[in-house]
Amino acid sequence: MRWWAGAWMIAGMVALAACGTSAGGGASGAASASGSSSAQPSSTAPTGPSASPSGASPSKSATAPSTPAGNCAAGHTEISVAPGDAVEQRLCVRPGTVVSLVLRPRVDDKRWTAVHSSAPVFVVASGWRLDADGTAHASLRCAGTRGGAAEITALAKAPDVAGAPRAAFTLHVSVVPYTTQG
Repeated sequence: MRWWAGAWMIAGMVALAACGTSAGGGASGAASASGSSSAQPSSTAPTGPSASPSGASPSKSATAPSTPAGNCAAGHTEISVAPGDAVEQRLCVRPGTVVSLVLRPRVDDKRWTAVHSSAPVFVVASGWRLDADGTAHASLRCAGTRGGAAEITALAKAPDVAGAPRAAFTLHVSVVPYTTQG
């Protein structure tokens, strides 16, 4: 065996070990927060400032960064962003969840142009539609079995101004796998 083959084997084992610890660390839910804590097949996440978990909010939203993994959305969830909402939101989901991101028309002269994922292996933007009234719809599909995190960035730009669109909204998505026994 050549020396470089052994080096590649060691590098591969280190990479696999690092992937295993990041997925295991994400399963504890210590670094994730939930925009929607419903485990029903279909739920709607809040768009404004969230109430505390002990509040009488009908959406049962949680804001603490130490939200348990049991409060992650599963199946299908919808995030709606309206003018005046926070420019960053956090969402905890289970693997295989489909997130519908609805971006309401902006009040400034900028228009929604696209969404991008920082880690398409965990969350991929699989659909994009822009309505005539300026509302944008994006479909985000989460990884089927893997756990990890991705930042979904929605870009906006004035239609008559040259230059690249800028990030106007960021959704931090944490994909938390189900725990396994044994």
